[in-house]
Amino acid sequence: MAEDALSTLLTRLGRPSQGWANTPIVKGSTYLFEDLAQWRATREQREGQRVLSYGARGNETVFALEDAITALEGGYRSKLFPTGLAAIAAAFLAYLKAGDHVLISEGVYQPARQLCESQLTNYGMSFSFFDPRDPEWQKALRPETRMVYVESPGSLLYDMFDLPAIAKVCRPKGILLCADNTWGSSLIYKPLELGFDVSVVAATKYLGGHSDVMMGSVTTREACFPELEKVSVNLGQTVSAEDAFLVLRGIRTLDLRLRRHAESALGIASWLVSQPAIKRVFHPALDSDPNHLLWKRDAHGSNGLITVEFDPKLAADRIEQAIGALRLFGIGASWGGYESLVLPVDVKRTRYRDAAVQPGYLLRLHIGLEDPQDLKNDLNKLLGALAH
Repeated sequence: MAEDALSTLLTRLGRPSQGWANTPIVKGSTYLFEDLAQWRATREQREGQRVLSYGARGNETVFALEDAITALEGGYRSKLFPTGLAAIAAAFLAYLKAGDHVLISEGVYQPARQLCESQLTNYGMSFSFFDPRDPEWQKALRPETRMVYVESPGSLLYDMFDLPAIAKVCRPKGILLCADNTWGSSLIYKPLELGFDVSVVAATKYLGGHSDVMMGSVTTREACFPELEKVSVNLGQTVSAEDAFLVLRGIRTLDLRLRRHAESALGIASWLVSQPAIKRVFHPALDSDPNHLLWKRDAHGSNGLITVEFDPKLAADRIEQAIGALRLFGIGASWGGYESLVLPVDVKRTRYRDAAVQPGYLLRLHIGLEDPQDLKNDLNKLLGALAH
């Protein structure tokens, strides 16, 4: 990716070599050829190369976004999918077949877990879960394990995993390594550089950045790409040029936005640690977080996600009534946009699911681009309501 600073590269990735500053939106389904010889040659060429041939195979706008994400991830090539979950499903279906086993890290995105439970088993595939922090985690590998799939940091509690150590164990065994890199947003965490083969990102989040587009991406090493492209074509997975344009637009300010999200989130997380109603704050950029050293070693920044555990003595209904006092934090299921959000965390979707002692009420916060002091003032309303 040349030697320019990252913020400089983000203004140029996926742009035309000349002409328009912004990659134009190219719309179309049918691509016309000059003659049958060109049509036949293109159909043969597209089996191994990316060429214009039909709308479902992509166009200039889609290709530009693929190239930009590939450059950020440090991979060979990328494919785009209509949602983050569609990208996860494609990664599973591209590399797993009947009889294969996939080993999945605890705390992954819940719909990915549901996908395994309700779909993969129908195709004769098996799955199980493991805690990569366990020094003997490799005992969970089976002779039929074809893939290890992790989300690092994990959803909701942001546990970070030692990807190079996992790769050191799995690579000699020929096990494919796939990471959900949505937290890292292709920019602040690089699974492929840490020894993994496949990186999946929900571009709906920070890549888009404006809560107005749905998309997923999968980036791979060269050896892994043919199977990914095959499943993309066979399942008819494609994205619109308009959506690709929106994500490209979001990428231009990705570094700037993530820096603001991260700075505000770390300040608010540090402040929340000292609040009497809060027992614990989950955020890997905090010095006190048990994941901090791995975050410092492997990540290149942070983002706006925080989860807080309230004092277990506080009743859930009382906390939820206090949440109603918030003015600037919306209640929404996504994150990565410009706006601040809160949402309760279902303990059953975390590593605390089977814990003998359950944690206090868990609340996920996404710290947006609002003034951080205004957000603190808003959160003080919630905390104040719990102090009486």
